[in-house]
Amino acid sequence: MAEEVKTAPDAPARALARAAGPVSALILLSRLLGLVREQVFAALLGAGLHADAFQIAFRIPNLLRDMFAEGALSAAFVPTYARVLKEGGRAAAHRLASRLLTLLGALMGVLVAAGLVFAGPLVSFLAPGFEAVPGKSEVTVLLTRVMLPFLPLVSFAAVAMGMLNAEGRFGMPAFAPAMFNVVAVLWGAGLWALGWEPALVALGWALGTLVGGAAQLAVQVPPLRASGWSFVPEWSPGDSGIRRIAGLMGPATAGLAAVQVNIFVNSIFASHEPGAVSWLQFAFRVLYLPIGIFGVAVGTVAMSGLARRAAEGDIPGFRATLAQALSIVTFLSVPATAGLMVLAVPIVRLIYERGAFSVHDTASTAAALVVYSLGLVAYTSVKVLAPAFYALGTPRVPLYASGLAVATNLAVNLLGYERFGFRAVALGASLGSLVNAAVLLASFERRTGGLLDRDLRDRLGRMVLCAGMMAGIAWVSWRLLEDALGGRGLLAQAITCLVPVAIGLGTYLAATTLLGLPESRLVRGLLRRKPD
Repeated sequence: MAEEVKTAPDAPARALARAAGPVSALILLSRLLGLVREQVFAALLGAGLHADAFQIAFRIPNLLRDMFAEGALSAAFVPTYARVLKEGGRAAAHRLASRLLTLLGALMGVLVAAGLVFAGPLVSFLAPGFEAVPGKSEVTVLLTRVMLPFLPLVSFAAVAMGMLNAEGRFGMPAFAPAMFNVVAVLWGAGLWALGWEPALVALGWALGTLVGGAAQLAVQVPPLRASGWSFVPEWSPGDSGIRRIAGLMGPATAGLAAVQVNIFVNSIFASHEPGAVSWLQFAFRVLYLPIGIFGVAVGTVAMSGLARRAAEGDIPGFRATLAQALSIVTFLSVPATAGLMVLAVPIVRLIYERGAFSVHDTASTAAALVVYSLGLVAYTSVKVLAPAFYALGTPRVPLYASGLAVATNLAVNLLGYERFGFRAVALGASLGSLVNAAVLLASFERRTGGLLDRDLRDRLGRMVLCAGMMAGIAWVSWRLLEDALGGRGLLAQAITCLVPVAIGLGTYLAATTLLGLPESRLVRGLLRRKPD
C-alpha cells in the first residue's frame, strides 16, 4: 500500500508558492503584454484574410516556442544540465550548453532551409481551406518564409532559459518572453502610425516577430555571461549529456505537444471558415494568461524540486511536492475556468473590440473562449504532471497520454465540425486536454500512488462549490452593469468587465476561507506578504 502523504500546503508548500510567486508575476507581465500585442494585432487586421494568413504562418515557430520554452527542451535539458553541474561542475555544464547550441544551430539551419523550399505544400497541408479564397494561400506562404528564421532564435533562447532555471535563477527566463511582447507592441504601434494597408501590415508584423525573437534571446545573455559562460562552438553529438537530452526530448516533445499538435489539427478544420483561425487564436491567447500564471509558473519551479527529489530517490518527498503543486494550480484554475465561461463576452469585448475587430468577431471569439475554458484545469495540470514523469525517467507515459489527447481532438472535429463549426475545434482541444491530464493522473496513481488521497479530493470538491458560487454572483453583476451602462465605449467596457471580475475574486476567496481551504490562507498570506 502506498505511503500516505499529507498534501495540504505546509512549509514546503509555502516555499513552493513563494518561489513561484515572482515567476508568476513575471509571467503575468509577459502574458498581459501578450494580450496587448494581440489587441494591437486585432485592431490592425481584425479577423480577416491577412489576420488568418499570419496566424497560420506563425504556427510553426510558435509551436517550437511553446514546446521548447515551456516544454520539451526544458524538460530534457534542465535535469541533464543540473546533473552535469552537480557532478562535473560549472565548466562541464557550460561546455554541455555550448555543444547543444552548436548542434541546435546546425539542425535549425536545415529546418529553415527545408521550410523555405517546402513552405507552399506545408501551408496547403495546414490550411487547405485557404485555397478557396483567392490570394490567401500565397500571402500565408510569403509570411511563413519571412518568419522561418525565428526557429533558431527561439531554440537558442530556450537553452539560455534552461541554463538559468537549472541554476535556480527563474526571474530573467520568466521575463525574457516579455521582451518579445514589448518589441511586438512597439512595432505594432509603429505600423498603426504608418497607416499601411493590411498586406503591408501583415508583412511588417512578420518582420517584427523576428526582432522580438532576437530580443528574447539577447536579454538572457548578460546573466549567463555574468555566471562565467561564453559560447564556444564545439561539434560533439556523441557527448553523453547530448545523448541523454536527445533520448528525453524525443518522447518529451510528443508528450508535451498535445496542445500544439491539436492546434495544427484544428487549423486544418478552421481554415475552411473565414475568420475562424483568428477567432480561435484570440480566444486561446486569453486562456494563455491563466495557463502561464498558474501552470507554467508552478510547473517551472516545481520541476527543479521534482528532479532533485527523484535523483535522491526521495519518492515520498516527490509525491508531496507534486501534490502541493497540483493543489495550488487547481485552486487557482478552477475559479478561472468558471469566470472565463460566464464573463467571456465582456472580457473579449474589453480586450479586442476596437479598430478592425467587430462586434461579430467579439461574439465568435467569446464563444470559442467558453468552450476552450472547459479544459483550463487540465491544461494547467499537465504543465505540472508531465515534467514529473520526465524527472522519474518515464517519458513514454506523457507520450501515450498526448497521443490519446490528439486522437480525442481529431475524433471530436471529425464528428462535430460540420454541425458546430469552429466551436467543435475548441471543444476537441478541451476534451483532448482533459484526456491527457486524466491519463497522467491515473498512471501516476497506478505506478506510485498517494497523490489523489481523500483530503485532496475533498478540497477539490470545495473548490468547485466555491467557484460555482463565484460564477453566479459574477454573472449577475455583469448583467446588471450591462443593463445600466451598455457595452459601448472603453469606460463602459472596462466597468462591465473588471467590476464583475473583482467581485468574483472576492467571493471566491471569502468562500474558500469560510470553508477552511488551506490554499486560501496560503494565497492570502502571499498577497499580504511584503517583498523581501
